Amino acid sequence: MLEGLQPLWPAPPRVRALSTTRLGGLSAGPYASLNLARHVGDEPDRVDANRRRLRESLALPEEPLWLEQVHGCAVAQGEGATTGARADASVAIGPGRVCAVLTADCLPLLICNRQGTRVAAVHAGWRGLAAGVVEAALDTIDQPAEELLCWLGPAIGPEAYEVGAEVRACFVGQDEAAAAAFRPLDDGQHWHADLYRLVRRRLARRGVCAVYGGDRCTFSEPEYFFSFRRDGVTGRMASLIWLDG
Repeated sequence: MLEGLQPLWPAPPRVRALSTTRLGGLSAGPYASLNLARHVGDEPDRVDANRRRLRESLALPEEPLWLEQVHGCAVAQGEGATTGARADASVAIGPGRVCAVLTADCLPLLICNRQGTRVAAVHAGWRGLAAGVVEAALDTIDQPAEELLCWLGPAIGPEAYEVGAEVRACFVGQDEAAAAAFRPLDDGQHWHADLYRLVRRRLARRGVCAVYGGDRCTFSEPEYFFSFRRDGVTGRMASLIWLDG
C-alpha cells in the first residue's frame, strides 16, 4: 500500500479514507513523485501510472471521481457524476463511488456519517470557503449535524499562509467571529490566515463539532507534501473517501 495519512477518527469500519503524500510515485522534477493531477504540466503517462498505482495499492472499487476544481461551491452527486465534473466537492451515498479532491495547500475536508452510509470530499481553499463550499457539501450529504464526522487533511499552516486584507475582509464581512483566524503582519497590509480554523468555524456554525485532523503544514514539510505557495510549479496530492460494499 502507498504511504499516506489515514484519518484518526471514530468512523465506521466500512468508511475508507486516505490522503496521499508526494511519496511513492513515478513523476520527476517538481512533480516528484506521486503527482496525481493532469492539469499541472506533468507528463500525462506518468500521471496515469501514478493514478493506476494509487488505485491498485488501495484496491479501490473504481477510478476516483476526479473533478475539475474551480474554487467554487458546486457539489457533484457521486452516483450521477462523471470524471471532469466542474465542482469542488463530491458526495456518495452507498458503496462503489470514490470521492476525491486534489490539493497542494488548499484544505481537503473528508466527511462521513456515523452510520457509514454517506461520504463526501471537499476542496476548501479560501475562495471556495467564502463561496460556501462547506455548507453546500453539508446540504448535499443531508444528515443531522450530530451524525457527521469530519477530518481536515494536510493544508498550508497558519504560520505560512499570508493573505491580503481583502481576504480577511471577505470572511469577517460574512462572520465577525472569523477575525480570530487572522493575525496581522508588521506591514499592516497582510495577514496570516488559519485555514484550519476557518473551516472549523464554518462547520461549527452548522452544528458540526466532531472534527479531527488539522495538524500538518504542506508549506513547511517539503519532503512529504506538494505546496503551490512554496514552489509554484508542483504536483498535487489526493484525499479520497469511499465505502466498502
